[in-house]
Amino acid sequence: MEWLHTQPLHFLEHPLQDLVGRDVATAQFQDYDYHTRDEQILIDVVEFGRKGRGTSLTVYPLGLRVGPALALRASVEDMPGIQIAFAGNGAPPAYSLSGARAYDFGAALYVADHAPGWGLGSHAFVGGGMGRIRSDQGDGQRMFAEAGGGLTSGPVGVDLSVKFGWNRLTTPVEHRFLTVPITLRGTLTF
Repeated sequence: MEWLHTQPLHFLEHPLQDLVGRDVATAQFQDYDYHTRDEQILIDVVEFGRKGRGTSLTVYPLGLRVGPALALRASVEDMPGIQIAFAGNGAPPAYSLSGARAYDFGAALYVADHAPGWGLGSHAFVGGGMGRIRSDQGDGQRMFAEAGGGLTSGPVGVDLSVKFGWNRLTTPVEHRFLTVPITLRGTLTF
């Protein structure tokens, strides 16, 4: 089981500039969050859902005990719910991303020092992969890089990781956005 807390990254450039088709600036002390540089379109980020959940399955084809190991991971995780309102001359319709899930597959290099039995062990990993996005508004693709580490005691463990996701959707127009979910993952090994 995974618990995610997602942060947006470069939200101004992607997806805001992609959606309005113009340069966007941050608004200071206004009732809205952003505006186009010509101040014709006002942009309000109504929602950016940060909390989510996921599940994953990790397989170590050559085993995992002490030293480096290859890991293959398939995961399903919630994407943040996003709602953006636009107002002004030439403003696009409101944007909504809801019910979105990412279906990822990746490979990672683990370096582990796992103790036999119920002894305390640790590991660190770095990896990347690709995935599909399914949402109520349409489908998309993503690429990601992930790094983290964890502790184990016998078959039970916990991981803390950071994933940088480059997400691409085509509805209502082609746009991209970066997400950075910080994940706390409970693990069970058998």
